[in-house]
Amino acid sequence: MTDGTIPTAALGDGGPQVGVQGLGCMGMSFAYGPSDAKESRATLERALELGVTLYDTADAYGAGENEKFLSPFFKAHRDEVVIATKFALSIPSDDPTRRVIRNDPPYIRQAVEASLKRLDVDAIDLYYMHRRDVNVPIEESVGAMADMVREGKVKHLGLSEVTAAELRAAQAVHPIAAVQSEWSLFSRDIEAQVVPTARELGVTLVPYSPLGRGFLTGSFTNADKDLTADDFRRQQPRFTGDNAATNAALLDPIRTVAETHGVSVGQIALAWVQQQTTVHALPVIPIPGTRKPSRVEENTAATRIQLTKEELELLEPIAAKVAGDRYADMRFASAGRE
Repeated sequence: MTDGTIPTAALGDGGPQVGVQGLGCMGMSFAYGPSDAKESRATLERALELGVTLYDTADAYGAGENEKFLSPFFKAHRDEVVIATKFALSIPSDDPTRRVIRNDPPYIRQAVEASLKRLDVDAIDLYYMHRRDVNVPIEESVGAMADMVREGKVKHLGLSEVTAAELRAAQAVHPIAAVQSEWSLFSRDIEAQVVPTARELGVTLVPYSPLGRGFLTGSFTNADKDLTADDFRRQQPRFTGDNAATNAALLDPIRTVAETHGVSVGQIALAWVQQQTTVHALPVIPIPGTRKPSRVEENTAATRIQLTKEELELLEPIAAKVAGDRYADMRFASAGRE
């Protein structure tokens, strides 16, 4: 680590070196209420200055608008950044609020061509299956993704919200560089089977929502009261009603640790995720999302926080006490399929 930048880690066996913390870009044009384009662009630039090189988007974020928004930044820094995008959440033309999971090979080919056009690049560095359609054999889906690698349109493959068995089946078809799943002090189900399987297979873990969609920073305590009407967190069970009150109380031990270190609650929550690379002996590259340069500075600083054994033990019981599912529709999570 030099000049305040974050260290790097490999993205899968034989994959590129990237900063040990990436940047989730969804909120710059989708899901979290109004955003400021100028501030978002400044956030992208500041992240790169701090050593963040993995930038995460998806075709479903704003129906492709997020990929379009990021394209000028990617083109200006093409040799410095690793572009990750995803397919699988199709948007029906008659209802733009719905998401239909599609993993069939013809759709995959259509999706990659559309993302390449929106991003205006020759190849996508890391291409994820965003969600799993259990009605399509994963071997067929990954086989189609592997065709994209052979054609030079994609460099590395990733999966999101898959089970350990699905990861094994995919790896048998083509090397998988990364698995992206929710992983935080509030969401730890992947530790039972997915994490040890990824370690065995040489797959990097890329935790999304490592700050519990902002709840673990203390920035809001009840989505219905604190967030705008167009913020999708108002639809997530953990952040509303009695669940929100129960879960807000779980931040107390995080505050205790934060006071000891003289840092924010969010930094401790993020440091915990970063430290899982040591706890579980595999590369862990979280992708906290933000639209503010100051938050990128705060988030990357969390890579320099080392939690003690006693502090880890204090934080250990939190996840088991969390009230509410991650999604109102749990088809979008792997937990129920393990």
